[in-house]
Amino acid sequence: MKKGLTLSSYLYIGSMLFGLFFGAGNLIFPVHMGQVAGANVSWATLGFLVTGIGLPFLGVIAIGISKSNGLFDLASRIHPLYGYFMTVALYLTIGPFFALPRLSTVSYEIGLTPYINPEYQTIGLAIFSILFYGAALFLSLKPTKILVYVGKVLNPIFLVFLGVLIVTAFIRPMGGIAEIPVTGNYINEPFVSGFLEGYNTMDALASLAFGIVVVQTIKSLGVTKPSEIAKDTIKSGLISIILMGIIYASLSYLGTMSVGQFPISKNGGIALTQISQYYFGSFGSVLLAVIVTIACLKTAIGLITACAETFKEMFPRTISYKAYVVVFSVLTTLVANVGLTNIIAYSLPVLMFLYPLAITLILLALLSPLFKDRQVVYVTTTLFTLVVSVADLFKALPKDIQGVSGVKTFLAFCTEYLPLFSIGMGWILPATIGFVVGLLISWFTKPTPRSL
Repeated sequence: MKKGLTLSSYLYIGSMLFGLFFGAGNLIFPVHMGQVAGANVSWATLGFLVTGIGLPFLGVIAIGISKSNGLFDLASRIHPLYGYFMTVALYLTIGPFFALPRLSTVSYEIGLTPYINPEYQTIGLAIFSILFYGAALFLSLKPTKILVYVGKVLNPIFLVFLGVLIVTAFIRPMGGIAEIPVTGNYINEPFVSGFLEGYNTMDALASLAFGIVVVQTIKSLGVTKPSEIAKDTIKSGLISIILMGIIYASLSYLGTMSVGQFPISKNGGIALTQISQYYFGSFGSVLLAVIVTIACLKTAIGLITACAETFKEMFPRTISYKAYVVVFSVLTTLVANVGLTNIIAYSLPVLMFLYPLAITLILLALLSPLFKDRQVVYVTTTLFTLVVSVADLFKALPKDIQGVSGVKTFLAFCTEYLPLFSIGMGWILPATIGFVVGLLISWFTKPTPRSL
């Protein structure tokens, strides 16, 4: 039995984890945040790092130290039915419905849209998405090779190209930081605004999916003792978050400096294109296209692999792993052709609903030794959080739905009586109350068998 990994293995797994997390959205969102945060970029970046790297790191650790076999096993500690619900909802969100389709649409809009006539954009996106997910499908058919594909090949190439752009920008800055104006919510609430902006990366959700990929990779390298697996997961995760933190902060400041030359763009993709062209001309567009496409492809491989493995494990009597890979790839290709704008718009209510549930599940797994993994604590914390998650979902829906009588009353009540609800953090107090209630019950009652 192998006790631990070598330094090179830690580096490769850390690189793999970074590669799985860091997709095109991770490039776009911090740049745009930097533009609108202006002189308050430091506080905004700090908030972004909490959700962008802090929560994903805790999510991976939670899977590693909880001795669970993935999200389904972990969520089933609340109830098996909740385990199915949470796992399916989360994997479809980070999979074929939102995160996966966004990968090809971002790559296409940044890399190819400027060179294709408007009347051919629809067919162009269709062809590109078929080729993109065809490549991801091929590379996902052999999940044991994911360490090689992502950790040893795609991620180093990505880092080299991205490093060239970032280093050049800091050597020749487009403008200062202090004189850039602050806009929107970043004027009064830069930290909270950055925190909520980090939701868009979906990385805290993805960590509950990628955590098991890391654990399985560690096991495949000969480590089988649970305590060693947990230690190796933490060490590998540290490498990943250091890389992500450096790049997120660099991209945020890059976005802020760009306002010295360009007006605030509609999204970070436009800003990145302008920045690349400013420094490298037409070559800059090619450089950015390569960066984004590689970033998206490596993340697509990880998401397809994670989704296929999880559904095969949850529903073993259905189709094979390879068949699930094909199904998710085809479904994602179809959804991708809805377009990037629609995908982002539709994803917001779902993210506002799932994120509080995912965060509390991560924290419960980490704190489980405190309450000896008693089911009642999981249940009460989740129930109290669920109420506010539903309210956050309604608040992110179109105004006509918010105006429905019952929904309007519910939202008005939450806004008036629930602290921090107006800034998207209303779940914190109910989750804390639910946790305390669960603790008290667990201290004064005997353990009961977990629901089957």
